[in-house]
Amino acid sequence: MFIRQPITRTTYEEWQAVWRETLAVNLVGPANVTWNAVRHMGPGGRIVNVSSRGAFRGEPDCPAYGASKAGLNALGQSLAVALAPLGIAVATVAPGFVETDMAEEHLRPPRGDEIRAQSPFGRVARPEEIAAAVLYLASPEAEWASGAILDLNGASYLRS
Repeated sequence: MFIRQPITRTTYEEWQAVWRETLAVNLVGPANVTWNAVRHMGPGGRIVNVSSRGAFRGEPDCPAYGASKAGLNALGQSLAVALAPLGIAVATVAPGFVETDMAEEHLRPPRGDEIRAQSPFGRVARPEEIAAAVLYLASPEAEWASGAILDLNGASYLRS
């Protein structure tokens, strides 16, 4: 959920509503799904969350989105430690822009050209590229990646 809400141009009521809805979808929803899934998982179980580069670089016009994704990262790392004794691994992917229906309006010129220029590859991710990373993290070979947050943004944002 990505709703623009610049703090200086948003009423308090709108601010509260966007925060409630965004946290419910991006953080509480995955937490609830995980709670339910863990009851059916055993050793070898895998949980892969989908975060965003916005969790690291900030989202000045959508602070609830950035904060919700940062919270999802922390949830994943907390659960990686909590669930490891059960043989369940938890990892997170943090994509930048991806060619999806949701991003379509942002990827139209001229803004789309600016977004593509953020990566030295001059493009945004294809859905298949993100899916390949999720598939790996869900595989038996990825147990040691538990707790990891994998940046998938074509070097458009580098964190240290």
